[in-house]
Amino acid sequence: MNPAGVDTIKKGLIIAIDGPSGAGKSTIARLLAARLGYLYLDTGAMFRTIALMAKRGGLSLDDDDGLAALCRSVEILFVRADDDSCRIFAGGEDISELIRTPEISLLTSRISAKKVVRDILLQLQRDIGSVGRVILEGRDIGTVVFPDADVKFFLSARPEERGRRRFLELNAKGEKAGLEETIAEVLLRDAQDEQREHAPLRQAPDAIVIDSTFLSIEEILVEMEAVIRVNPSV
Repeated sequence: MNPAGVDTIKKGLIIAIDGPSGAGKSTIARLLAARLGYLYLDTGAMFRTIALMAKRGGLSLDDDDGLAALCRSVEILFVRADDDSCRIFAGGEDISELIRTPEISLLTSRISAKKVVRDILLQLQRDIGSVGRVILEGRDIGTVVFPDADVKFFLSARPEERGRRRFLELNAKGEKAGLEETIAEVLLRDAQDEQREHAPLRQAPDAIVIDSTFLSIEEILVEMEAVIRVNPSV
């Protein structure tokens, strides 16, 4: 099933960016998409949205029928803001900040391990991305969602650095968080993502690995663009 009105002829590349939590995937994907004039699809935000809505509705994670109904009914909209940030709307409500809390992050890892949720959102991601000119980021884009993606990156960083970045982000928002506690949450999220039964976090064999621990955002973008622009279909 293709989205209504979408040209099914692929034009441009399908670019996959995978990696663990806190590696900078969302920031890099958003900025890279802006530079290339591509669509940025934050697949993680889809799962976060389902996690938030399930929590609000008091939905049990063991209720597969309820989760399936939720996935099929919720309307998720990605809106590019003037500053190139991506705002996430569900049912007309801007939930961009609500889906980024530590509680929702941990719940998302459990929600995304549910096969019924993955199957429904997987098809939606493929429908949107199949026409090309799209950058998708997540945990399993290059291994499960688009194993034949034109370009695959695996963006990572040391857990301590990813925890530090998350700590600074939370404190900048005025949320109370301890550095050690935040690093521990990053490690827990890694374990959940790597050990889940369905579509665990894995590095695709043909992915280009970039360790962002000591790299600036601009250095990462330059490195990725150098890889992408050698492809005549960009």
